[in-house]
Amino acid sequence: MLREVGFLRQLGFDMHVASIRNPDRDMGLMTIAEQEEARSTYYVKSSGLVRLVRAHVHTLISRPGHYLRGLAGALRQSTQRPRLLYGLFYFTEAVAVGDWMRRHGLTHVHTHYASTVGLLVSRIFAVTLSITFHGSAEFQNPAGFRLAEKVQASRFCCAISQYGVSQLMFVCGYENWPKLELTTLGVDPDKFQPRPFRASPSPFQIICVGQLAPVKGLHLLIAAMAALVREGRDARLRFAGDGSERNALRQDVENRGLSGHVSFEGNVNQDKLLDLYRESDTLAMSSFAEGVPVVLMEAMSMEIPCIAPWVNGIPEIITHETDGLLVPPGDAEALARALARLMDDAELRRTLGQSARRKILEKFDLRRNTEHLADVFRRWLNG
Repeated sequence: MLREVGFLRQLGFDMHVASIRNPDRDMGLMTIAEQEEARSTYYVKSSGLVRLVRAHVHTLISRPGHYLRGLAGALRQSTQRPRLLYGLFYFTEAVAVGDWMRRHGLTHVHTHYASTVGLLVSRIFAVTLSITFHGSAEFQNPAGFRLAEKVQASRFCCAISQYGVSQLMFVCGYENWPKLELTTLGVDPDKFQPRPFRASPSPFQIICVGQLAPVKGLHLLIAAMAALVREGRDARLRFAGDGSERNALRQDVENRGLSGHVSFEGNVNQDKLLDLYRESDTLAMSSFAEGVPVVLMEAMSMEIPCIAPWVNGIPEIITHETDGLLVPPGDAEALARALARLMDDAELRRTLGQSARRKILEKFDLRRNTEHLADVFRRWLNG
């Protein structure tokens, strides 16, 4: 998203960024570009109580009807107390964002993911709304995420995969289909250049990049590693990322006696991630559900052959046996076989990697895809 915002600014868009949460890492762990964006970003949760109270008082006085209707709408989300509390949180955050937009003269809010805060901002303030839906969680629970309501309230909606477009078509009603746009993500192929190919790596380096979360199915990848080690293969697996599953995954690694074969790198910035990619012989995923993972695009751009499950939007980026390998979701044995196949066949790794970069250049170049997104913004907001 940071790179997308940067390209949109180069194309002449006046982009202001707001985030509900504070950064997930200290400034010292960020790249220079990340630090610059972090300094200019408005963080709702650290804006201070005084600013928050002023925002609510000003909005209540200047837009009393919209303020009260927004509050009522937030509270109607659910009669269950935890959800009621979340409704209050969303409302409080929405007023803070809307007041920040008012102070900066902003009239349109574009959100990533199925943001309830964005919906409430559009209900309370004189601004228009658009959303980019990534998936896959919101597509698994469209009622809970209020997808139909959010599509209805939006000027237009984007999905990052054709799979995502189809799910929005399914939930939002035919009359809303014209406002749905496919806006594919991408990477900068100049930044993610091919890394040196290793014909006979020792050890064989496998990288997995992403949140350590249940939906990623990472215990399957650990099980696949255990199978490779039992065969006497010299392989190493590195997890780049962090999350709620970290301790459970570490325990699984220890229980299987894989501590010498699996490492946890934690959250890393783009510079460190590039270093990890350059040392990798393959990227492996074991997710139960995905949108279209940018980490696949990054690895493919660097000619790293990828193994991923055939779920959701992944087959839109990987063509099996052409520019990567697809495996059945939930099948640790199939994942192990695919990894072993790549370990044994250097020429397959080379050809898959080269084809993967061609795919990125053809369909997932960030600049070209951001230009398409810019055209979507111009058409809907200026038309």
